[in-house]
Amino acid sequence: MRLYHGSTVEVRKPSLRYGRERTDFGKGFYTTTLAEQAEHWANIKKDRAKAAKAVVSVYEIDDALLTDPALKIREFHGVDEAWLNFVVGCRKEKAIKHNFDLVFGPVANDNVFTTVNLYESGILDVQAAIAQLRAYKTYDQLSFHTPKVIEALRFVESYEG
Repeated sequence: MRLYHGSTVEVRKPSLRYGRERTDFGKGFYTTTLAEQAEHWANIKKDRAKAAKAVVSVYEIDDALLTDPALKIREFHGVDEAWLNFVVGCRKEKAIKHNFDLVFGPVANDNVFTTVNLYESGILDVQAAIAQLRAYKTYDQLSFHTPKVIEALRFVESYEG
């Protein structure tokens, strides 16, 4: 499987050290199966950091990694109550700490995040939030949370996005 990571620098050796807290699936190294999504994130990061360039690093992993019974994997197959509560829990000030090696599911982009905030603040109930979230186009993300899985990423190339 080919994966993409958007940044302002080439990332040949992914590390958990640089991941941010309070993200969709918690602190980790985030990738996507969609080059366009990684390019979009690289440009967002470039603009936020006032960096010189947006860079997409490309990796490959063995598909078998995603079904390895020795790993703790959390997979969300779309926007639903379990996904919503997991994202809210990971993004809270006192974020939940999970023990998953890999987490796969939809991205809470800016449009989605507004709805997530409305749900978290109690303005929307779970059914209204999910109905609204399903109206948005979502993209996928695969986040790596432990050293043993991050080592499975094989750097292929990078390009300016």
